[in-house]
Amino acid sequence: STSCRRYLYYLGRIKAVQLEYSEAHGCLLQAQRKAPQRAAAGFRLAVAKLTTVVQLLMGEVPARITFQQPQLERALRPYLHIVQAVRKGDLAHFKQVMEADAATFHADANYTLIVRLRQTVIRAGLRNINLAYTRISLESVSQKLKIDRVEDVEGIVAKAIRDGVIEAEIDHAAGVLISKEVADLYATLEPQAAFHKRTTFCLNVHNDAVKAMSFPPDAHKSDFEEEEAKRKERLREEAELAQSLAEEEDEDF
Repeated sequence: STSCRRYLYYLGRIKAVQLEYSEAHGCLLQAQRKAPQRAAAGFRLAVAKLTTVVQLLMGEVPARITFQQPQLERALRPYLHIVQAVRKGDLAHFKQVMEADAATFHADANYTLIVRLRQTVIRAGLRNINLAYTRISLESVSQKLKIDRVEDVEGIVAKAIRDGVIEAEIDHAAGVLISKEVADLYATLEPQAAFHKRTTFCLNVHNDAVKAMSFPPDAHKSDFEEEEAKRKERLREEAELAQSLAEEEDEDF
Protein backbone atom coordinates (compact mmCIF):
# COMPACT_ATOMS: atom_id res chain seq x y z
CA SER A 1 0.00 0.00 0.00
CA THR A 2 2.83 2.39 0.87
CA SER A 3 4.65 1.51 -2.35
CA CYS A 4 1.43 2.08 -4.32
CA ARG A 5 0.97 5.55 -2.79
CA ARG A 6 4.54 6.52 -3.60
CA TYR A 7 4.22 5.18 -7.13
CA LEU A 8 1.08 7.24 -7.74
CA TYR A 9 2.70 10.37 -6.30
CA TYR A 10 5.84 10.13 -8.45
CA LEU A 11 3.80 9.17 -11.50
CA GLY A 12 1.72 12.30 -10.94
CA ARG A 13 4.88 14.40 -10.71
CA ILE A 14 6.23 12.90 -13.95
CA LYS A 15 2.94 13.55 -15.74
CA ALA A 16 2.94 17.16 -14.50
CA VAL A 17 6.45 17.74 -15.84
CA GLN A 18 5.33 16.27 -19.17
CA LEU A 19 2.43 18.79 -19.32
CA GLU A 20 -0.16 16.02 -18.85
CA TYR A 21 -1.97 17.82 -16.04
CA SER A 22 -5.25 15.89 -16.11
CA GLU A 23 -3.47 12.54 -15.76
CA ALA A 24 -1.22 14.00 -13.06
CA HIS A 25 -4.22 15.27 -11.12
CA GLY A 26 -5.88 11.85 -11.29
CA CYS A 27 -2.77 10.09 -9.96
CA LEU A 28 -2.37 12.59 -7.12
CA LEU A 29 -6.02 12.24 -6.11
CA GLN A 30 -5.61 8.47 -5.88
CA ALA A 31 -2.44 8.87 -3.81
CA GLN A 32 -4.26 11.30 -1.52
CA ARG A 33 -7.18 8.91 -1.02
CA LYS A 34 -4.91 5.96 -0.26
CA ALA A 35 -2.89 7.94 2.31
CA PRO A 36 -3.81 7.46 6.00
CA GLN A 37 -5.82 10.37 7.35
CA ARG A 38 -4.24 10.48 10.83
CA ALA A 39 -0.66 9.61 9.95
CA ALA A 40 1.93 10.22 7.22
CA ALA A 41 1.53 14.00 7.52
CA GLY A 42 4.68 14.58 5.45
CA PHE A 43 3.39 12.53 2.54
CA ARG A 44 -0.04 14.17 2.66
CA LEU A 45 1.65 17.59 2.71
CA ALA A 46 3.78 16.80 -0.35
CA VAL A 47 0.73 15.53 -2.24
CA ALA A 48 -1.32 18.60 -1.25
CA LYS A 49 1.40 20.99 -2.45
CA LEU A 50 1.82 19.30 -5.82
CA THR A 51 -1.95 18.91 -6.28
CA THR A 52 -2.42 22.65 -5.68
CA VAL A 53 0.10 23.54 -8.37
CA VAL A 54 -1.35 21.04 -10.84
CA GLN A 55 -4.88 22.34 -10.30
CA LEU A 56 -3.72 25.89 -10.98
CA LEU A 57 -1.98 24.74 -14.15
CA MET A 58 -5.27 23.11 -15.21
CA GLY A 59 -7.05 26.45 -14.72
CA GLU A 60 -8.86 25.35 -11.57
CA VAL A 61 -8.87 27.02 -8.15
CA PRO A 62 -8.16 24.60 -5.27
CA ALA A 63 -10.81 24.29 -2.57
CA ARG A 64 -10.23 26.58 0.40
CA ILE A 65 -10.64 23.66 2.82
CA THR A 66 -7.33 22.32 1.52
CA PHE A 67 -5.51 25.19 3.24
CA GLN A 68 -7.52 24.94 6.48
CA GLN A 69 -6.34 21.52 7.64
CA PRO A 70 -4.77 21.90 11.10
CA GLN A 71 -1.64 19.87 10.36
CA LEU A 72 -1.02 21.41 6.93
CA GLU A 73 -2.25 24.99 7.22
CA ARG A 74 1.06 26.62 8.10
CA ALA A 75 3.14 24.66 5.58
CA LEU A 76 0.66 25.40 2.78
CA ARG A 77 0.61 29.17 3.38
CA PRO A 78 3.07 30.00 0.53
CA TYR A 79 0.88 27.99 -1.84
CA LEU A 80 -2.19 29.85 -0.62
CA HIS A 81 -0.47 33.12 -1.56
CA ILE A 82 0.23 31.70 -5.03
CA VAL A 83 -3.42 30.75 -5.41
CA GLN A 84 -4.52 34.25 -4.41
CA ALA A 85 -2.15 35.87 -6.91
CA VAL A 86 -3.31 33.58 -9.72
CA ARG A 87 -6.96 34.13 -8.92
CA LYS A 88 -6.59 37.94 -8.93
CA GLY A 89 -4.39 37.93 -12.03
CA ASP A 90 -1.88 40.11 -10.15
CA LEU A 91 1.50 39.51 -11.79
CA ALA A 92 3.33 41.83 -9.34
CA HIS A 93 1.98 39.92 -6.35
CA PHE A 94 2.90 36.66 -8.07
CA LYS A 95 6.49 37.83 -8.54
CA GLN A 96 6.69 38.95 -4.88
CA VAL A 97 5.49 35.55 -3.66
CA MET A 98 7.91 33.77 -5.99
CA GLU A 99 10.82 35.81 -4.63
CA ALA A 100 9.78 35.56 -0.98
CA ASP A 101 9.13 31.80 -0.97
CA ALA A 102 11.59 30.68 -3.64
CA ALA A 103 13.57 28.62 -1.11
CA THR A 104 10.40 26.75 -0.06
CA PHE A 105 9.40 26.03 -3.65
CA HIS A 106 12.91 24.81 -4.49
CA ALA A 107 12.94 22.55 -1.42
CA ASP A 108 9.59 21.09 -2.47
CA ALA A 109 10.88 20.57 -6.05
CA ASN A 110 7.89 22.53 -7.35
CA TYR A 111 9.65 25.73 -8.46
CA THR A 112 9.81 24.87 -12.17
CA LEU A 113 6.10 24.01 -12.20
CA ILE A 114 5.17 27.23 -10.40
CA VAL A 115 7.15 29.28 -12.94
CA ARG A 116 4.73 27.99 -15.59
CA LEU A 117 1.89 29.71 -13.73
CA ARG A 118 3.03 33.10 -15.03
CA GLN A 119 0.95 32.64 -18.19
CA THR A 120 -2.06 31.62 -16.08
CA VAL A 121 -1.71 34.81 -14.02
CA ILE A 122 -1.52 36.94 -17.15
CA ARG A 123 -4.62 35.28 -18.60
CA ALA A 124 -6.55 35.84 -15.39
CA GLY A 125 -5.52 39.51 -15.45
CA LEU A 126 -6.64 39.81 -19.08
CA ARG A 127 -10.04 38.35 -18.18
CA ASN A 128 -10.47 40.96 -15.45
CA ILE A 129 -9.46 43.76 -17.82
CA ASN A 130 -11.79 42.43 -20.52
CA LEU A 131 -14.72 42.51 -18.08
CA ALA A 132 -13.87 45.94 -16.66
CA TYR A 133 -13.11 47.88 -19.86
CA THR A 134 -14.81 48.11 -23.22
CA ARG A 135 -11.84 49.97 -24.70
CA ILE A 136 -8.33 50.26 -23.28
CA SER A 137 -4.93 51.01 -24.75
CA LEU A 138 -2.32 48.27 -24.90
CA GLU A 139 0.03 50.52 -22.96
CA SER A 140 -2.46 50.64 -20.08
CA VAL A 141 -2.80 46.87 -20.29
CA SER A 142 0.96 46.49 -19.98
CA GLN A 143 0.96 48.77 -16.94
CA LYS A 144 -1.84 46.84 -15.25
CA LEU A 145 -0.22 43.49 -15.96
CA LYS A 146 3.22 44.84 -14.96
CA ILE A 147 4.77 43.88 -18.32
CA ASP A 148 7.56 46.15 -19.51
CA ARG A 149 7.25 45.97 -23.31
CA VAL A 150 4.03 46.91 -25.11
CA GLU A 151 5.04 44.70 -28.06
CA ASP A 152 5.00 41.65 -25.76
CA VAL A 153 1.55 42.62 -24.49
CA GLU A 154 0.19 42.79 -28.04
CA GLY A 155 1.39 39.24 -28.73
CA ILE A 156 0.02 37.93 -25.42
CA VAL A 157 -3.37 39.55 -26.00
CA ALA A 158 -3.55 38.23 -29.57
CA LYS A 159 -2.83 34.71 -28.35
CA ALA A 160 -5.46 35.02 -25.60
CA ILE A 161 -8.04 36.11 -28.19
CA ARG A 162 -7.12 33.22 -30.49
CA ASP A 163 -7.39 30.71 -27.62
CA GLY A 164 -10.81 32.06 -26.62
CA VAL A 165 -9.66 33.33 -23.23
CA ILE A 166 -11.21 36.75 -23.85
CA GLU A 167 -13.78 38.07 -26.33
CA ALA A 168 -12.09 41.11 -27.84
CA GLU A 169 -10.23 42.49 -30.85
CA ILE A 170 -7.11 44.59 -31.29
CA ASP A 171 -6.98 47.85 -33.19
CA HIS A 172 -3.32 47.65 -34.22
CA ALA A 173 -3.27 51.13 -35.75
CA ALA A 174 -4.53 52.82 -32.59
CA GLY A 175 -2.90 50.31 -30.23
CA VAL A 176 -6.20 49.66 -28.46
CA LEU A 177 -7.88 46.56 -27.08
CA ILE A 178 -11.64 46.63 -27.77
CA SER A 179 -13.76 44.22 -25.73
CA LYS A 180 -16.77 42.64 -27.36
CA GLU A 181 -20.10 42.72 -25.60
CA VAL A 182 -20.54 39.60 -23.51
CA ALA A 183 -23.88 38.03 -24.32
CA ASP A 184 -26.16 36.87 -21.52
CA LEU A 185 -25.76 33.11 -21.51
CA TYR A 186 -29.18 32.59 -19.94
CA ALA A 187 -30.82 34.47 -22.81
CA THR A 188 -29.70 31.73 -25.20
CA LEU A 189 -30.76 28.10 -25.62
CA GLU A 190 -27.48 26.76 -24.18
CA PRO A 191 -28.80 26.25 -20.60
CA GLN A 192 -31.79 24.37 -22.00
CA ALA A 193 -29.54 22.17 -24.11
CA ALA A 194 -27.28 21.42 -21.14
CA PHE A 195 -30.28 20.59 -18.94
CA HIS A 196 -31.72 18.36 -21.66
CA LYS A 197 -28.39 16.55 -22.01
CA ARG A 198 -28.18 15.85 -18.27
CA THR A 199 -31.82 14.76 -18.09
CA THR A 200 -31.30 12.37 -21.00
CA PHE A 201 -28.24 10.92 -19.32
CA CYS A 202 -30.16 10.32 -16.07
CA LEU A 203 -33.07 8.71 -17.93
CA ASN A 204 -30.69 6.43 -19.82
CA VAL A 205 -29.03 5.36 -16.57
CA HIS A 206 -32.47 4.62 -15.08
CA ASN A 207 -33.56 2.62 -18.12
CA ASP A 208 -30.33 0.61 -18.15
CA ALA A 209 -30.75 -0.15 -14.45
CA VAL A 210 -34.35 -1.32 -14.98
CA LYS A 211 -33.27 -3.55 -17.87
CA ALA A 212 -30.45 -5.04 -15.81
CA MET A 213 -32.86 -5.85 -12.95
CA SER A 214 -35.62 -7.38 -15.11
CA PHE A 215 -35.90 -11.13 -15.78
CA PRO A 216 -37.28 -12.89 -18.87
CA PRO A 217 -40.80 -14.35 -18.49
CA ASP A 218 -40.93 -17.86 -16.93
CA ALA A 219 -37.20 -17.67 -16.22
CA HIS A 220 -37.83 -19.47 -12.93
CA LYS A 221 -39.98 -22.20 -14.51
CA SER A 222 -37.12 -24.51 -15.45
CA ASP A 223 -35.61 -24.24 -11.98
CA PHE A 224 -39.00 -25.00 -10.41
CA GLU A 225 -39.54 -28.05 -12.59
CA GLU A 226 -36.05 -29.31 -11.80
CA GLU A 227 -36.59 -28.92 -8.07
CA GLU A 228 -39.97 -30.65 -8.31
CA ALA A 229 -38.42 -33.62 -10.13
CA LYS A 230 -35.72 -33.90 -7.48
CA ARG A 231 -38.34 -33.78 -4.73
CA LYS A 232 -40.38 -36.59 -6.33
CA GLU A 233 -37.25 -38.69 -6.78
CA ARG A 234 -36.33 -38.17 -3.15
CA LEU A 235 -39.86 -39.20 -2.02
CA ARG A 236 -39.72 -42.31 -4.19
CA GLU A 237 -36.34 -43.32 -2.73
CA GLU A 238 -37.64 -42.79 0.80
CA ALA A 239 -40.74 -44.91 0.07
CA GLU A 240 -38.61 -47.74 -1.35
CA LEU A 241 -36.32 -47.60 1.68
CA ALA A 242 -39.28 -47.75 4.06
CA GLN A 243 -40.77 -50.69 2.18
CA SER A 244 -37.49 -52.63 2.24
CA LEU A 245 -37.13 -52.03 6.00
CA ALA A 246 -40.70 -53.28 6.56
CA GLU A 247 -40.02 -56.47 4.56
CA GLU A 248 -36.87 -57.17 6.58
CA GLU A 249 -38.80 -56.83 9.87
CA ASP A 250 -41.46 -59.32 8.59
CA GLU A 251 -38.77 -61.88 7.71
CA ASP A 252 -37.23 -61.58 11.20
CA PHE A 253 -40.54 -62.45 12.81
